[in-house]
Amino acid sequence: MNDLCADIGYKSINHAGEQLCGDHIDVVEQGEGSTVIVLADGLGSGVKASILSTLTSKIISTMMAEGLTLEDCVETIAQTLPICSVRGVAYSTFTIMHIVDSREIELIQYDNPMVILLRDFKNYDYPKTEMSICGKKIYKSVIKLCENDIFVAMSDGCPHAGIGTAYNFGWRREDIVDYMETVSVAGYTAKTLSTILIDEVNKLYAANPGDDATACVVKIRKREPMNILFGPPRDRDDCNRMMSLFFSKEGKHIVCGGTTSSIAAKYLGKPIKASLNFERSDIPPIAEIEGVDLVTEGVITINRVVEYAHDALGENKLYEKWSFGHDGASMICRLLFEEATDINFFVGRAVNPAHQNPDLPINFNIKMNLVEDLWGCLLKTGKRIKVNYF
Repeated sequence: MNDLCADIGYKSINHAGEQLCGDHIDVVEQGEGSTVIVLADGLGSGVKASILSTLTSKIISTMMAEGLTLEDCVETIAQTLPICSVRGVAYSTFTIMHIVDSREIELIQYDNPMVILLRDFKNYDYPKTEMSICGKKIYKSVIKLCENDIFVAMSDGCPHAGIGTAYNFGWRREDIVDYMETVSVAGYTAKTLSTILIDEVNKLYAANPGDDATACVVKIRKREPMNILFGPPRDRDDCNRMMSLFFSKEGKHIVCGGTTSSIAAKYLGKPIKASLNFERSDIPPIAEIEGVDLVTEGVITINRVVEYAHDALGENKLYEKWSFGHDGASMICRLLFEEATDINFFVGRAVNPAHQNPDLPINFNIKMNLVEDLWGCLLKTGKRIKVNYF
C-alpha cells in the first residue's frame, strides 16, 4: 500500500424525451485501496437500454470484485443479457477500471470510446493489448498509477455530441482530450470534472441530447487528512481533552460554532478576530483564530454545507456556487469535498440554551442529524470518515 487514493466521480444526461438513462455505472469497493468501476452503455435508449446497462455493470462489477476472471464475466454477460426483439442482439458495451492496491489500474474496454489518461495534465498514450473473448474484441491495459493521473471514461454519447450542428463528425476524442487537458489543471474534483465535461456535451447537443451521455472520472491523489470540530462537549470538564485530541491530529482544522470557537480560542490562548463582512446575506461571516485554518458559525453554515453535499452526490448543479464562494459554507465545502480524503469529526453533544426557544426551528436533534447527514454524504463520495462524540 502507498499513500495514493482514487477520487471517483461521474455524471450522466438522458436521451431527450427519456426518463431513464441507458448508461449505468457501478462502483464496488474490493478492500483497502482496491475498487472495481464499470461503465456500461446499453443498446439504444430508454427502458431497454437501462436494463441492459444495469445488468452488465452489476454482473461485471460483482464478479470482478469477487476475483473471477474477465473471460468468466464476458461469458456470463453473453449468456445473461436479454435479446433485443427489434435488432435480434443482446448488446451492451462496457469499460472496466480496476484499481489494485492504489498501485496500478487495469483497463478493460469493449466498444466504448477509449479511456483518456491525462498524466501531468497532458494526454498519455498508454499501451493496449487486443484480446478476443466470446467473439468480442476487447482491449486490455495495465498501468502503474502516478499522483495526479486523471482517467476519463465515457459512453459514445460524448463524442457523438454536436454531430451536424457544432461539428460535422461530432466532438471527436482528440477534441475532448484538448478540452480536458485545459480544465484539469484547475485542480477540480473528479465529480466536478465529470460535471464540466457532461455540461459541455449537453451544450453541444443544444440541451436536446440525441443519445445518453455519461462521463466517469478517476483522479489519483495523495491522502489528505482534515479535522472538523462542531459543538462543545456535553461535560464542560471534557473541553481540554476534546481540544487536545482535535489539535493533535495531522491536517487542517475547521472549527464551527460560536461557543466552540470560544473554547478553541481559550485552549490556544489566542483571541477571536470576528468579521462583519457578510459574503452572503444568508450565511453568517467567518472569524479568525491563530492556529485554526477556518472558523465559521455553526448550524446555519453546516445546514448549507449539507445542502451542497446532497447536490454534489446528485446533479452537482451548485458546484459553481461553492467552488468560487468566499462564505463559510463554500470554504468548508472546498476543504471537505476537494482537499480532504480522510476526515475526523469531533462532535460535541452539549445542548445550546439558545436553541431551546420553541419559536426557533433549531434543536439538539436537528444539530446531530445535520452532522450525521454530512458525514454520511462524504462517506458516499469515497472519503474515509471517523466520528468522535464528546
